[in-house]
Amino acid sequence: MKAAYINRYGNIDDVQLDEQSKPLITENDVLVKIHAASINPLDLRVLEGEFKAIQPVKFPFILGNDFAGTVVQVGANVKQFKAGDDVYAKTDQNGAFAEYTVVQQSSLALKPQNISMELAASLPLVSLTAWQALVEIAKVQAGQKVLIHAGSGGVGSIAIQLAKHLGATVATTTSGKNAQWVKALGADITIDYKTTDFEQELKDYDVVLDTQGGKILEKSLNVLKRGGRIISISGPPDRDFAEAIHANWLLKCIIPLLSWSIRKKAKKRGMTYSFLFMQPNGQQLSEISKLVEFGKINPIVDKSYTFPEIKDALQYVNTGRAKGKVVVKISE
Repeated sequence: MKAAYINRYGNIDDVQLDEQSKPLITENDVLVKIHAASINPLDLRVLEGEFKAIQPVKFPFILGNDFAGTVVQVGANVKQFKAGDDVYAKTDQNGAFAEYTVVQQSSLALKPQNISMELAASLPLVSLTAWQALVEIAKVQAGQKVLIHAGSGGVGSIAIQLAKHLGATVATTTSGKNAQWVKALGADITIDYKTTDFEQELKDYDVVLDTQGGKILEKSLNVLKRGGRIISISGPPDRDFAEAIHANWLLKCIIPLLSWSIRKKAKKRGMTYSFLFMQPNGQQLSEISKLVEFGKINPIVDKSYTFPEIKDALQYVNTGRAKGKVVVKISE
C-alpha cells in the first residue's frame, strides 16, 4: 500500500512516499481503507522527534493521526462495525497517511452522515481534544465563562463551537483579521493577540483551554477566578500523563516535576492545572457525530491536498497560518 512514512526523526524532507506493508488485524481490530486524513501540528512534532525520550516510535513509522474511510475487514471479536461502514477515528496503532490502517473498535465511530470523508477526517483529534477538555475534565456548565486560546486553529475552532453549545460565554485570542470569522463560530469576545493583552481584558473566568504553553499559560492564571481550571495541551505534562503513557518508574518521578511550578502557582491561587493527553475514544466520537449531524459543530477545513502533495500540506501546517484543518485525500 502507498504510505507517507519516516525512517528517522528529522524534518519534512525526510518524509518518504512509497510502498509499505498492509497492516494485519487481530480479533479486536478493524481494517479501514482510508479516503482522507488530516494533518495536525502533532504530526510535525512526532516527525521532529520531540517525544522520542518519552514515546519512541518504531521505524519505518507511518505518520498521521486522523482519518475517515470505509471498513474493509473486522476481527473475530468486533461486533459494532462491519465491512462497508463509513467510519472515522483518531489512530491508536498504525498511522493515517496510508491507504489502509488498523484501529481498535473502541477507538472507532461511524462517520457523521451529513458530511464528506474530507470533512470527517478533519475532526477526530481536535474534536476529541475539545470534548475531553471541556466536557470530561472541566465539565463546563451553562453560564460559565471559558477562554479558548488560538480560536482560529484546529482545536480552537472546534472548542469554540463546543463551548457555545454547552452554554458558556466564550472568549478567544486570534489575529484581528480572523475576529469576525471566530465570532461566526460562536465566540462572544475576541482578543487580538497582536495588539491587546488578554490578561488586561478578561477576568473571573471559570475555564481556560491553553493551546500555546509558555508565557501564555502563565498569564492565563490571571484571568481565572478562584476555583477555576486551566487545561493545557501545550504546557508541561503532569502525573496523569505519566500514567497514561505507562511510563517507567523513573519517568513517573521525573515527568510531574516538569509541571511542578505551574501547578504550585495555580494551587496557591485556589486554581487547578491539568495537562491534557488526548486519548482515542469511539464513544465520545459518536457523541461528536450527533452534534455534527444536528449542526452544532461544523468541521473547518482550510485547504485540501492530494496524497502526492502531502509534503506541501505539511509545510503549510508548519507555517501556523491554517484556519481550521488541512486535509489530504488519500483515495477516492
